[in-house]
Amino acid sequence: MTQLNSAVEQAQALIDFKRYEQARALLSQHLAEDPGDMAAWIKIGYCHLNTEQPEQALHAADEALKLAPADFFALILRAKALTDIPDRAWREAEPVLREAVRADPHHWYGYAMLADAVCRMSLVRYVQANGSQFPPPHERDQVLREAADLAAEALRLGPEEVYAHEIAHRVATFSLNTTRADQLERAILRLDPTHAEALAAQTQKAAQAPGVKAAQAADLYATGLAAVPDSTEMQRGLDQATYRMLRGVRWLALLCVAFAGTGMDLFAVEGKVQRELPLPLGQRLWFLVVATAIWLVGALLRYRRRRAGVQLNVRSLIRRRRWPRIVLGQAAWAMLCAVLIAEVPWTDRLLPQVLFWAGLAPTFATTWFDREKTR
Repeated sequence: MTQLNSAVEQAQALIDFKRYEQARALLSQHLAEDPGDMAAWIKIGYCHLNTEQPEQALHAADEALKLAPADFFALILRAKALTDIPDRAWREAEPVLREAVRADPHHWYGYAMLADAVCRMSLVRYVQANGSQFPPPHERDQVLREAADLAAEALRLGPEEVYAHEIAHRVATFSLNTTRADQLERAILRLDPTHAEALAAQTQKAAQAPGVKAAQAADLYATGLAAVPDSTEMQRGLDQATYRMLRGVRWLALLCVAFAGTGMDLFAVEGKVQRELPLPLGQRLWFLVVATAIWLVGALLRYRRRRAGVQLNVRSLIRRRRWPRIVLGQAAWAMLCAVLIAEVPWTDRLLPQVLFWAGLAPTFATTWFDREKTR
C-alpha cells in the first residue's frame, strides 16, 4: 500500500509541475494494479481535463463514483468534464453540481460552480421560454435570484477564494448590478492584484472617468499592463489613449499657424492698420521662440513625464498604425506652413494667406473626421 500511495503522490507532484502526460502514464500503470483507488481515478481525470480529453475525464469520474457514489470531488470532476463536452455542457452539469452540494454542504467550491451553472441555465431557460428574448433589465434580479444566493453562500464559505468572487461578479454583471460588480472587482484585486479581467475593468473605469485626460489614461493603462502584460483589453485601451495624445499635437501645430498669421496681420480688421511688409527680422525670429516654447511645454515635457510604457507605445503605435502617422504628417505640414508664413520676408499677403488656409483647413477638418479612431 505504501508503494501504491507513493505512485499517487508522485503523480500529484507531476501534476503540480503541469507534466500531465507523465502523471497520466504513471496513474494508468497504478490503476492497472489497483483499480479500486478512487483518488487515482480523480487525479487521472484531471490529467485528461488538462490535456483536453473531457470524455476520458468523464469516464474517470464515473469510475470514481462507482467506488463512492456521493464523493464530492468525484462529482465535481464529473461536472467539470461535462462542461467541456459541447453537446452536454452546463445543462447536464447542473444536476451533478446540486448533488455535489448535497454531498458536502460546507464546501465553498460546490456552491460557486453551481452558481455558475444556475446563472447560465437560468438565462438559457428564460430565452427558450420567451422566444429567444433576453430578460429585460427589470426582470434580471428575479431570473438570477437563485444564482445570486448560491454565489453569496460561496463567498460566505470561501471569503478568500478568487473563484467564488469571480462567479459572484459574473452574476452581478448579468443582473446589471454595477455597484456590486465594482465592489467584487475591487475585492478580487485585493486577493489577486494581477487578476487580468478585474484589473482591466478597474483600469478602464479609471481611465474613462470624467475629467481624465489622454495622458493620464495612458499612464493608467501602462500601469495595468505592467502587472498583466498579456491583457489585450488594456493594450487596446493604451493604444486608444496614446492615439488621443498624438491627436493633441495637431492642435499645437494649428496654434502655431494661427500665431504666425496673427503676427503678419494676414487679414484686415476694420479700424486697425496692418503691419508693413516685410516684417523685421527680429519679429520673424520671435515666432521661432514662441513656437519652440509651445512645442516644448505642450509636447516634449508632457511626453517626458509619461511612464516608460507609454513612451514605448507611442513609438510602437506609429510603426503599427496608419492614422498615427497621418496625424504626425498633418502636424508637420501645418508647422511647415507656419514657418513659411512667419520666416519668409513676404512683401505681399496673398501667398501667406494661401499657406495659412493650406495649413489650417485640412488639418482642422480631419480632427473631427478621425474622432472614431480614438474609440
